[in-house]
Amino acid sequence: MRSQNPKACTKGNNVRRRAVMLAAGLLVLTRAPLAGAQAPSPGSSAPAPVCAQPADITPTHLYGLWQLTLWPLDGPVEAPASTGALLFERHPEYPGSVRGTIRRSAAGNDLQAVVSGDVIDGEFNLDESADGVAMDAVWTGAPQDCGQAIQGVRRPAEGRPASGPALNFLLKKAPGWR
Repeated sequence: MRSQNPKACTKGNNVRRRAVMLAAGLLVLTRAPLAGAQAPSPGSSAPAPVCAQPADITPTHLYGLWQLTLWPLDGPVEAPASTGALLFERHPEYPGSVRGTIRRSAAGNDLQAVVSGDVIDGEFNLDESADGVAMDAVWTGAPQDCGQAIQGVRRPAEGRPASGPALNFLLKKAPGWR
């Protein structure tokens, strides 16, 4: 037979009430958006992509076509020394890296080269080679704009004859490549 003690009923109700409140709180927390997630735009059924922070950029974020602008270290980006494009793909020998080709304008003719590199802890590194063997230039920079742009400096490789001056660079992911 159950006790009819009013204090025992009150104590049991408090325990049940706390359990229900805790369960409701956990339900709310599990349904809350993750930190950094964006709410879907009105009329959209798919959630908006989360902005990748520089330290979270991986080689797969680099895959695709990029628009290139090179300009003098002491000059404005609006006065480019060269423009072109890079196409990054998965590196066939090194899974954590990219390989691709670059085509860009130069005084008198266009240049083409093989490039390979990576992005680690928010730092972008790229090696450029006109013949696919000897390194001609090194690129260092940082991802920006949620990984849709990379800005830095392209310098002639150490030990190589100066194949031109050091230049600032800006890579912008081509529309359609996200």
